[in-house]
Amino acid sequence: MSDLPESRRTAARRGSRARIVLWIVLALVLLLIVAVAWVGVRGLLAKRHLEQSVALVSTLRSQITDGDTSAAQRTAKQLEDHASSARSLTSDPVWSAAQITPFFGSNLRAVREVAVVVDEVATGAVRPVTEVIGDLNQDALTPKGGRIELQPLVDAQPSVARATKTLAKASVEAEAIDTSATLSPVTSAVNQLRNALGSVAEQADAANKVVQLAPTMLGHDGDRDYVLLFQNNAELRAGGGIPGAVALLQARDGAIALADQAAGSSFGPYDKPVLPLSAATTSLYGDITGRYMQDVNLTPRFDVTGALAREMWKQKFGQEVDGVLAIDPVTLGYILRATGPVQLPSGDTLTSENATKLLLSDVYAKYPDPTVQDAFFASAASAVFEKVSSGGFDSKKFIAALTDGTRDGRLRLWSADKAEQVQIAGTAVAGDLPTASMQTREFGVYLNDGTASKMDYYLDKKVSVGSSVCRKDGRPTSVVEVTLKNTAPADAATSLPAYVTGGGALGTEPGKIKTLMAVYAPPNAIYLGASQDGKGAALQTAMDGEHPVAQIQTLLAPGQSTTFRVAFLGEAKFAKAGVQAESTPGVRQTKVEPLQFDCTEPVPVG
Repeated sequence: MSDLPESRRTAARRGSRARIVLWIVLALVLLLIVAVAWVGVRGLLAKRHLEQSVALVSTLRSQITDGDTSAAQRTAKQLEDHASSARSLTSDPVWSAAQITPFFGSNLRAVREVAVVVDEVATGAVRPVTEVIGDLNQDALTPKGGRIELQPLVDAQPSVARATKTLAKASVEAEAIDTSATLSPVTSAVNQLRNALGSVAEQADAANKVVQLAPTMLGHDGDRDYVLLFQNNAELRAGGGIPGAVALLQARDGAIALADQAAGSSFGPYDKPVLPLSAATTSLYGDITGRYMQDVNLTPRFDVTGALAREMWKQKFGQEVDGVLAIDPVTLGYILRATGPVQLPSGDTLTSENATKLLLSDVYAKYPDPTVQDAFFASAASAVFEKVSSGGFDSKKFIAALTDGTRDGRLRLWSADKAEQVQIAGTAVAGDLPTASMQTREFGVYLNDGTASKMDYYLDKKVSVGSSVCRKDGRPTSVVEVTLKNTAPADAATSLPAYVTGGGALGTEPGKIKTLMAVYAPPNAIYLGASQDGKGAALQTAMDGEHPVAQIQTLLAPGQSTTFRVAFLGEAKFAKAGVQAESTPGVRQTKVEPLQFDCTEPVPVG
């Protein structure tokens, strides 16, 4: 080769280098093809495992609901295996390297993060819960000999707490997954994971609070006593209904019994509020909130109601109780689905079908004496309670009844123990005022009877709420619309008992319904305006803490209705949150409807 001209030797060297470069490029291309194929195959397998995981979650939920503990534990193991496989398939070095490639990298990274979250949930939440689910089945929590066995709840506390913590962490991690450059299917999968985790994490948090609080509150660590308010929805209070009957509920290591009972009217009136009231409470509802047991729930704040009721009980009986509960006849009707009919001392038969009508309407015609009415309410509650405490009910239907009552805002709980109350706050039984978050902006519609009668049995309520961003600063405008209608018969003034119509004693003509309606917005909202039947509204505006309130008084004759609209300006950071409203639970449950409101409509003014 040395005899070759220099030019030919140079060309040969160049050709050799070119072939080496070509081979290197070819090798790299082949490696890339293999890597893409590797990632693609593993991605397909991971996708299948994740899809199986999703399907198994639905199966697991059904098995837990049906109380099939053995099947639930087998399904949980399958779920854990699939989740682990999906995580393993998306965690090798090739997949990790592929995550830095343009375009595809963001998708691969998101898929891996989804797999990690699902695996963490399977091992850190599903596994610990299914390990104790057998001890927490519905039958295990049914009273036997008048007593609930509390030790299974105590034993389950660490596992449920761990699951709750895992789900909360997973929810945060899912929200942090970057989907700004991912393909539509990947983005959709991440959103589904976020929605599922948000819902499950919230439910788990509520369940954890029950597991942590229930043993102590049911007397596992010492006797507990509670004031129980029976709220009558035929005479509305913001928190539900007038406390017509009051009782002492005793909890002794899982054994629950009703003791002293008294009419709500037997407490007070006190010369001044039994506890100091805020200026907002006095301004909106008057100092009678703290002077009459029948008015302690004029405010929608159940923590205030509970403290006042506890103090009134103390002043009457000299006993400091550990908390206050509230329930209404509609919830008793729900519970009767689980217990079946009960016989009352009066000879009446109380059923799930007739409970509301009998307790909130027929009783006034059948027993005109208010004292007898109070005794009737107390006996009805006692009869249902005795059947429940004896274990004479269907467990699944009973849990459904309590769930329905809680969802409707008909069950309330307040604890005098500050640490326990911190746990209760924010749950469905707390009776808190509306809040705002990145997910939801809440509003409250609270009704108080102004007739001093039982005419609210005939009051129908429709609530709707809508929102639009109409300003350059991004702050949302929300409108709450409430329609009230008096559905009493045209001749209500003469056909209904005077005790029901009020008989005109406080200036309201018999048959008419006077109502004080307060609409609350979340903290830091701004009141914009209101209208009644399309015209300016005469109303009171106030602040209850950080909550703006618009309160109006209505007076409706039989067949008459009125529509009240009120607008609030919210915070820009919550503009994308959904809107919803809670309202005072009446005789009939109100479903909140969406309101179509856009920026072309005039904002209510008045």
